[in-house]
Amino acid sequence: MNLSSLLANLNYGTILFLMLIESTVIPFPSEVVVAPAAYHAAAGYQNVFLVILFATIGADLGAAINYAAAYYLGRPIIYRFARSRWGKLCLINEDKVKKSEKYFDDHGVVATLTGRLIPVIRQLISVPAGLAKMNFGKFLLYTTIGAGVWNSILAALGWYLHSIVPESQLNDKIEEYSEYIKIIILSIVALCVAYFAIKAFIKHKNATKQ
Repeated sequence: MNLSSLLANLNYGTILFLMLIESTVIPFPSEVVVAPAAYHAAAGYQNVFLVILFATIGADLGAAINYAAAYYLGRPIIYRFARSRWGKLCLINEDKVKKSEKYFDDHGVVATLTGRLIPVIRQLISVPAGLAKMNFGKFLLYTTIGAGVWNSILAALGWYLHSIVPESQLNDKIEEYSEYIKIIILSIVALCVAYFAIKAFIKHKNATKQ
């Protein structure tokens, strides 16, 4: 069964599988999975909460694969793959891996949460987490929260679009609303970064008083 067939026959299993793939080094837009699935859920064919759940589980599994590969293979092999023909086929290159590493270094472990909400960074943020040998439990928690928020936004979009457009116009409307999604995402990321920065500052200030 090819990708077009999977997208045309979305069920909980295909949602999980496609989001697993989307979360590894073979990226494609999660908008074409979660939003249409939620659109169908609004029509009564699926449960929207299960759509979000299976999409998030799939994202977690894909992220765990990237994490494990980076953890056990190490930086030289990961960068060699990024520079290889196979890396290019997967739409991965050295610049994207460097960008994800820089984001992780700049924002610390919280980058695993906020990075899940940022295009390009989203699929690769688990790589620097693995390279840094971040605690897997914390990695999985932050990945789940970030992926859950992202999938919830996409599901809300799909559910909303069911009330205003026929299915034949769904993909066009998803593209049209993608800019609004970016604004929402960047706002959430900014709030998360500000929260953790303030929390770290207060913790540091209290520690210096002792």
